[in-house]
Amino acid sequence: MEYEPVIGLEVHIQLKTRTKAFCACLTDFGNQPNSQVCPVCLGFPGTLPVLNIIALEYSVKVGLALNCLVQEYTKFDRKHYYYPDLPKNYQISQYELPISKDGFLDINIDGLIKRINIRRAHLEEDAGKLIHKDDLSLVDYNRAGIPLLEIVSDPDMNSPQEAYEYLTKLKSIIEYLDVSDCDMEKGSLRCDANISLRERGSKGLGVKTELKNMNSFKAVKDALSFEIKRQSDLLDDGEKIIQDTRLWNTKELKTLPMRTKEGAKDYRYFPEPDLPPFIISPTKITEIKKDIPELPEVKALRFQKEYGILEYDSRIMVLNKKNSLFAEKCLTVYPDKDKKPVANWLIGPMLSEANSRNCDLPGLDISPKDLIELIGFTQRQEISNLTAKSVLTDMLNSKKTAAEVIKEKNLVQISDASGLENYISDAIKENCAVANDFKNGKENALMFLVGEVMKKSKGKANPKVVQDLLKRRLV
Repeated sequence: MEYEPVIGLEVHIQLKTRTKAFCACLTDFGNQPNSQVCPVCLGFPGTLPVLNIIALEYSVKVGLALNCLVQEYTKFDRKHYYYPDLPKNYQISQYELPISKDGFLDINIDGLIKRINIRRAHLEEDAGKLIHKDDLSLVDYNRAGIPLLEIVSDPDMNSPQEAYEYLTKLKSIIEYLDVSDCDMEKGSLRCDANISLRERGSKGLGVKTELKNMNSFKAVKDALSFEIKRQSDLLDDGEKIIQDTRLWNTKELKTLPMRTKEGAKDYRYFPEPDLPPFIISPTKITEIKKDIPELPEVKALRFQKEYGILEYDSRIMVLNKKNSLFAEKCLTVYPDKDKKPVANWLIGPMLSEANSRNCDLPGLDISPKDLIELIGFTQRQEISNLTAKSVLTDMLNSKKTAAEVIKEKNLVQISDASGLENYISDAIKENCAVANDFKNGKENALMFLVGEVMKKSKGKANPKVVQDLLKRRLV
């Protein structure tokens, strides 16, 4: 490419406190519109905000987990803008003194570690939600005032894939901390991306655009890819990039202009007069730090050391907190020293089933003991791996054990030579030309014959034994 993308991300995380950031209204999702509001979060004159201390502690915990410097002295500011879903016409946020700053997150790109610097993480209140119906626009203020932590990276990413990896790892850490459910469909995690292009090798920055309305990490990746091409084409044609905010259109798969991009001066920040500055003592910071659990990167290294799991496998296993807990139970229950078969099943068939059913591994409702029993059937070569995958599906659908499914469907693999002899003889007779090809040195011909035997045995033949028997017959 002639141009190098420069990408920075602003990630908004709704903190899962029971009440809102500055009032006692509940934060439950999906309730009747405008049923969780009060004079404070609706911005009535004469009302005063009171900071939710749990939201403050959650924010500190996130900052520490992201290697940030937690500031002992912090304050809130008013950020002014006018929009129907912002009842006060300003937002209580943080500008000059965020709760934490100067952190970093390391991501793995093709086996190489790249450090993404985190400029700041500041606490603010969420806005309401606009609902557009036909020629009407409705507003639900239930979300207004929910504590929102904004995590701002430096423009250190240079490809959509790097942005995807950063978001994936950041979400994983937040889930481990148990401070947010990070559900993008509910709006608990939202991401705005800033992207500009510069000539490859240059150190300067181009004119940036901000991308909004992306409801998945894949959408972020796709929107950035589209914007790279759009800006490249404009620069190639000698046109200028306009600094603006653009929406990602999920139907047309392109970005569309929304408004010109505001700068800090447009928001007219000034200190929030209704909230005092806050001092977070070193003792409190130490106390919160002790409450941080084993994070995914540390857990992956432990899996490699304790269970001999490969680096790639361990990274997948620990990405989701619930999956990692289930995985460790399985690794512990499995009796053999070599845990590779368990890892293969967890990141292979099990994860595939979980994805197709839109749940995590515990949500499949299969016990570690039952999964290990199924793996045992394959290790003893009583059933093939292919058969075992169908057995797993039957187990999940019927809630039966592997032994029950295998017995009911008579799926035990045929491994003795006498039981396979007729199938092998018929396969050779019906495919003489292929058998001769193997005798003449064509190795691939053997696998065709194995496939024929598998068909004749309705998948019950042991393919490894069949291969050995065919070689003896044809050599």
